[in-house]
Amino acid sequence: METVLARRCRVIVLGVLLLIGACSSTNFVYNRLDFLVLWYIEDYVDLDQYQKQYTSDVLASFLLWHRTHELPDYLRILDQIEDNLSQPQTPEMVASVFSEFEAAWLRLEKKGLGLLLDLGVQLSDEQIDGFMEKLWEQQVEFKDEYLERTDDEFHEDNYEESVDSAREYLGPLSDKQLELLRGFSRSLLRSDRVWLQERAEWLAELAVLLERKPGWQERVREAVAARRNNPSAESRRVYDHNLQAIYAVIAQLLDGRSEQQDAHLRDRLASLREDLQVLIAEGAAPASEPEPASEPKPANEPEPAEPANERNPRMNRNPPVNQSLQVKRPQFPPLAEPAR
Repeated sequence: METVLARRCRVIVLGVLLLIGACSSTNFVYNRLDFLVLWYIEDYVDLDQYQKQYTSDVLASFLLWHRTHELPDYLRILDQIEDNLSQPQTPEMVASVFSEFEAAWLRLEKKGLGLLLDLGVQLSDEQIDGFMEKLWEQQVEFKDEYLERTDDEFHEDNYEESVDSAREYLGPLSDKQLELLRGFSRSLLRSDRVWLQERAEWLAELAVLLERKPGWQERVREAVAARRNNPSAESRRVYDHNLQAIYAVIAQLLDGRSEQQDAHLRDRLASLREDLQVLIAEGAAPASEPEPASEPKPANEPEPAEPANERNPRMNRNPPVNQSLQVKRPQFPPLAEPAR
């Protein structure tokens, strides 16, 4: 429920393409998003068993919507990227693709915010307090992580991330391309200071909204939209400057790619296409509809007693997570994070 502008500022070299990779990733990860997203939510709020089940039910419908309506759109955008490769690259072409992903992100934000607000109805005052405490703890952590950096360290971080991103899609880079990325990283403006200041202001506003007085859900939606549509002049200046730099360097990298890099890029895009097609086909395959989410339970309502010697079926629809599974916990970015 935090500002989206700062999150968008995190786009780095080939960030547009990375968005596809982040969305499709592998079938293994995508098909387990219900578990992974619930895991992520529980980093912020300790849910009781009823809340976990309710969230799982809602996530099933949410992810079915995403697979059915959003993945085909990602495939269409991938077509646009591949078509563009046969033409000389320009920043305007990169901007056009980015705008498509930005629209997709806004649809995802709108749908996801509704899910979080519905969950918020069920949380107790103590859970809300814990949620806000977690966000303020992150504020301190972000200050330590970002503001302690010198300008040289900030530029070096961006350089290393941009090189890693470019290599993923182009393979080995030439000295000329590395120098291009070095100049790009040094051209970026720092957003961390203004972002942290605005984030603190947002947390103070959010704490008031989460007192959950009548009409609070709509006021949260309005506040999120207001922060997205009315950034400060400094945030807008930094955002616009960095985004133009990103568009330009992506166009230069793609326009100057070698034959080997072109083959590497097309193979990477073909792999993404295959992932998307498989995931879309899995969604179209006959399957039982996800069970509708149960009605939200008012906060603080006690759980019904479980009959003696009889397990509560609602509590046992999903088996417990196998803690011995050797799966690295994904490091999802927080809902708002500055450019690195």
